[in-house]
Amino acid sequence: MTTQTQYDVIVIGGGAAGLSGAQALLRSRRSVLVIDDGTPRNAPADGVHNFLTRDGVPPAELYAIGRKEMQGYGGEFVDGTVTTARRGDDGGFTVEADGTAYRSRRLLITTGLTDVLPDVSGLAERWGKDVVHCPYCHGWEVQGQAIGVLASSPMAMHQVQLFRQLSDDVTLFLHTAPEPTEEQWEELAARGIAVVQGKVEQVEVTDGKITGVRLEGGQVVPRQALAVQTTVRARAGFLADLGLEPAVVESNGVEVGTAIQVDAMGATAVPGVFAAGNVSNPMAQVMPSAAAGLMAGAGINFDLINEETRLAVAARSS
Repeated sequence: MTTQTQYDVIVIGGGAAGLSGAQALLRSRRSVLVIDDGTPRNAPADGVHNFLTRDGVPPAELYAIGRKEMQGYGGEFVDGTVTTARRGDDGGFTVEADGTAYRSRRLLITTGLTDVLPDVSGLAERWGKDVVHCPYCHGWEVQGQAIGVLASSPMAMHQVQLFRQLSDDVTLFLHTAPEPTEEQWEELAARGIAVVQGKVEQVEVTDGKITGVRLEGGQVVPRQALAVQTTVRARAGFLADLGLEPAVVESNGVEVGTAIQVDAMGATAVPGVFAAGNVSNPMAQVMPSAAAGLMAGAGINFDLINEETRLAVAARSS
């Protein structure tokens, strides 16, 4: 195991939150290493949206720009997968990635999350293209089309109304979701949303595009795009040795996944470990993730200043 020089901060994850946090720290004259495995959540998407001045930019291009800016301030970047993170004898941290150990005084976790799709044949292959989840991220691109909403939880009642704003032709596939309440049936009817009962078996694809949704029994309902509600899982297994485990996240009483809990500045329950972006906020798009990274970077810098001030006072008094 090779051990590298110690840094003020190691950022694990090189997406919008991680690069934004790294830049804030570098501009405060902190030494920063970013370790990234090259698998951002939005990799399948053609472009990033709702990011002022960067609307439609491919994710890889956005991150390349951010990396170049970070390195312009003296930041370092390593392509690698972090497997463990431990607290060292000096109170700092040791991070292992691909056979190399890196040391730092603080950690910023921005590894994002994994979307777990409903178990429907053909769904994963079209994910991020014409199988989407967020009307704000991808809704404009499917506006006016024949949109299906695949229900796997009560959250679909909220999702289907959002996509109804984008098209007059929306069909709700109840799939494995509970039966709508009487009030919800009335709302669906009032908005002209068709409802199809029965479990969905497969997404029909022709010439690389969705053409329909096949139900158990063989019926095919023509559709051009399909919205799904994923279950999200924080990518944080490597933090187990620090005693930091993701917590269950609920929305309106429905479990939507897991996330690392943080305060307003990104601090976790483990002193010296901060988190930002989707790993701590599954609902965050790219812009709020970048903002959260900035706040966490500021929080880490101030945390280091407090430590350095205490040491300076102790040294002066000795």
